[in-house]
Amino acid sequence: MNSSTYQYDVIVVGAGHAGTEAAAAAARAGANVALLTTNLDTVGQMSCNPAIGGVGKGQIVREIDALGGLMGLAIDKTALQFRMLNRRKGPAMHSPRAQADKKLYQQEIKQLIEQQAGLTLRQEMVEDILTEKVGERVVVRGVQVTGDAVYYAPRLIMTTGTFLSALMHTGKSKTAGGRAGEGTSSGISSALNEAGFRLERFKTGTPPRINARTVDFSQTEIQPGDDDPQPFSFLTKQLTQEQLPCWIAHTNEVVHDLIKANLDRAPMYNGQIDSGGPRYCPSIEDKVVRFADKSSHQLFLEPEGYETEEIYVNGISTSLPRDVQDAMFGLIPGLENAQIMRYGYAVEYDFAPPDQLRPTLETKFIDGLYFAGQINGTTGYEEAGAQGLIAGANAALAENNETPLILGRDQAYIGVLIDDLVTCGVDEPYRMFTSRAEYRLMLRQDNADRRLTPLGFEKGLVSQQRLDQLQQKEEHIKRTLAALETKSIGQGTLSKYLKRPETQWDEILEHLPELSEMSDAVVEQVVYDVKYSGYIARQQLEIDRQQRLQNKKIPDDFDYDGIGHLRTEARQKLAKIRPLSIAQASRISGITPADMALVLAHLRS
Repeated sequence: MNSSTYQYDVIVVGAGHAGTEAAAAAARAGANVALLTTNLDTVGQMSCNPAIGGVGKGQIVREIDALGGLMGLAIDKTALQFRMLNRRKGPAMHSPRAQADKKLYQQEIKQLIEQQAGLTLRQEMVEDILTEKVGERVVVRGVQVTGDAVYYAPRLIMTTGTFLSALMHTGKSKTAGGRAGEGTSSGISSALNEAGFRLERFKTGTPPRINARTVDFSQTEIQPGDDDPQPFSFLTKQLTQEQLPCWIAHTNEVVHDLIKANLDRAPMYNGQIDSGGPRYCPSIEDKVVRFADKSSHQLFLEPEGYETEEIYVNGISTSLPRDVQDAMFGLIPGLENAQIMRYGYAVEYDFAPPDQLRPTLETKFIDGLYFAGQINGTTGYEEAGAQGLIAGANAALAENNETPLILGRDQAYIGVLIDDLVTCGVDEPYRMFTSRAEYRLMLRQDNADRRLTPLGFEKGLVSQQRLDQLQQKEEHIKRTLAALETKSIGQGTLSKYLKRPETQWDEILEHLPELSEMSDAVVEQVVYDVKYSGYIARQQLEIDRQQRLQNKKIPDDFDYDGIGHLRTEARQKLAKIRPLSIAQASRISGITPADMALVLAHLRS
């Protein structure tokens, strides 16, 4: 029997948040792309929380958008509530978040994929990765799919999420699958093992979903959206859809006692699951054990859509058996009669520790093979989408022999994310926080377009229209800043006056009413540029110092064994990670200044 064959520049396996951004980015960059998924009805699906953004995560979404990605545009069209978190803090901490209509979001992503030029979307089950030995290197050739068909491509991006040898747990019940109602993939894990990749196990969980009709909202606290909702995409001019409220409920000590009494039936604690889980998104079992001093925990009741009664109960992720979940809700004020529509469960799955990757997200062992998303040990739609975009862009750029897209820690949260992964690896599912970024004042959510859109255009990811829009905005910012310098008040210019913490923009307009024509986005940038100019200048000095270290490159074949007196631990870690620069080497866990001094001396010799 002859097999059917197909030829592409880039193949992407998996059509979740990483896969869709990867395929779209590669296609925008000029590649002929095939996106393969086991189910066309779940393209871009929100398998867990029906929300986009949050602390650190919202910044990533705006960066994805600034680079021409899909996530921001999709959530702007399909969200049912928008909130800017940390408004009372400084602008570096402002983090957008939006509650999505889960079905509409998934449909919007799928449509964007279907409409993308240069991209073929196919329902296929990938069974094996095809490689070839070329000299001393192993190179990717494509994938084998069910049905005696082969897809050939010199670039392959794996975005398999939680589906690698996945196992779901609810109490003692175990079911093969990466999420409820869907199966798993073991063939890819075997192929990766055979290729020499280390695979480890992580776990994650999901909370129950309940029927809104059975909730007593009078016993909960309402949580409305913002009065002035802010879009995620820099292309979105206005948000017009109706905003729905969320609600807050609370557990209590009686609930906690019930959970503690049943810990022996919880896979997280009875030895049934022994893999690592997300410390920053703990299960309710974790919470009552780790925070035993707390008498209650907040639960956020989040609607899953305009046309459904289903509510996602954020904050009560669990793998306890069904009878305990039923009893637990019966003890929570407002939820005593709540009907569970989907029971919570835990998933454990294979991932490939990301220290096996280059900063381009290409693997070190197989040329042309890229990993993105939860396969790299991360958690979250936003982190996955960011990795997908970078992997997709770099696959297309490599195919065209162009310089790769590698973002620095001073350029983007995406740069922080990928550097953390490939340099430090993970010992728990990685989640982004603002605290991970040392230059977060420079990496605000509001200036992502100014930081990244020109680079995105250079790499073929961003349209001329988007670049033109940014350039017009920059011109307006420049004109406004110049106007502030030409007008005086008291002993100084309006610019100096604006630096005062108490000075508001309305006071500036009293002296320069012609600036009232400037958009809110322009005014925001001007105010931040002026008020935080001193802090930004100091941060820039530190960036310049780090850049000098970054510019000291380390050859890929550098012989660490040849450095006398270098500690064995340092030698092993440096040889394993293969850092590209002195700056990256210095960030590896366990590498000391003395180690770096020896490496520098050897580089100079």
